[in-house]
Amino acid sequence: MRDEIIAGLDVGSTAIRLVIGQRIDTPSGEELQIIGAVSSPTAGVNKGVVSSIEETTSSISACLEKAERLVGVPITSVWVGINDPHVKCERSKGVVAVSKSDGEINEADVNRAIEAARALAVPVNYEILHVIPVKFAVDNQNDIKDPIGMSGIRLEVETLIIQGLSTQIKNLTKAIYRTGLEIEDLVLSPLAAAEAVLTPKQKELGVALVNIGSSTTSVAIYEERNLLHTAILPIGSEHITADIAIGLRCPINLAERIKREFGSCNPSEIDREEEVDIRNLVKEEDVNDDIETISKYYVAEIIEARVEEILEKIDDEFKKVDRSGMLPAGIVFVGSGAELNGLVDLTKRKLRLPACIGVSRNINVVIDKVKTPEFLTALGLVVWGNHNNAEGNNNNLRKNLEGAFGKARSFFQHIIPK
Repeated sequence: MRDEIIAGLDVGSTAIRLVIGQRIDTPSGEELQIIGAVSSPTAGVNKGVVSSIEETTSSISACLEKAERLVGVPITSVWVGINDPHVKCERSKGVVAVSKSDGEINEADVNRAIEAARALAVPVNYEILHVIPVKFAVDNQNDIKDPIGMSGIRLEVETLIIQGLSTQIKNLTKAIYRTGLEIEDLVLSPLAAAEAVLTPKQKELGVALVNIGSSTTSVAIYEERNLLHTAILPIGSEHITADIAIGLRCPINLAERIKREFGSCNPSEIDREEEVDIRNLVKEEDVNDDIETISKYYVAEIIEARVEEILEKIDDEFKKVDRSGMLPAGIVFVGSGAELNGLVDLTKRKLRLPACIGVSRNINVVIDKVKTPEFLTALGLVVWGNHNNAEGNNNNLRKNLEGAFGKARSFFQHIIPK
């Protein structure tokens, strides 16, 4: 059973989330089933970046122990999400000559073209995380999705190359390796979340996935099923909490509870005179403060101002690829900050686009916790790992079959007289 386990680890600035999936046999074939999901507080990660390896290792170990107790099986390897604000996104082209004499393009030609695109000048302190083919061209025919099997002389590929800061990647991997876990691969968080949330139809029409975390907001823009652009912004829901704490002159833990229970992005829908009794919250949070009531309208004004700033930064990313107000499938929100009351309405008004909160698609999920927006990145990592494992198994099967046919051919060649 251990070989069938796929785990996704999302290391956030305030919480670490681990989702465990298992491949099971069903009458319709193998299927991914989610068997566990846990979260635990993070220490040693600040704004998506590891600031203390020891503390991060302890936090991951605590989450891992919790997960293993839940599923009853040792977890040996994980697919890891990376959410570093220093991530860079660049376009690169690769051109190769088709190798076969009859001009038919095969998988090896495509791989050579992608490798040629990969050979761009990467800054010394950066390394490549993903090389994503966007479109191909064969001779004078452009915008080809899959060139394998086509005929031509010259194969060109346009790729999106995602680079991460080497030091941050090394620090994160070191913290994970110290727990005894193996890393299957590092995956940019918004790309992983998109695997669990977006449908092929949305990716075809044009859609943006926005992951609002505690201290970062990540964006991935898709069109014609291709990734157009991705970015990670150093601003998140923690900034909203800090604004409320300053505005109400209250401790940060009380500000977080006020945001979650009484916060809204739409002050226009709230009566200016409406007061909310927060004495119970003050008592529950053990705050030494004499605050009894707050103005719900004032809190909503504080939240609206900061959320508008986040949306403006998201729109700036849309403008970089000329998609401001031009994504028919709109914006899909995930992450802990996505649950803010009124976020969808404010987004529709501010960015002139459809908007909704993301939900998991076509995944066998029996645990309600996994369906919440903050777990969707970890869930997406499991789906990403499942797709990659399936592709690897298919490639291995193909190689085994080729090997078997090759042996059979040589055997017959040996016994049949020439």
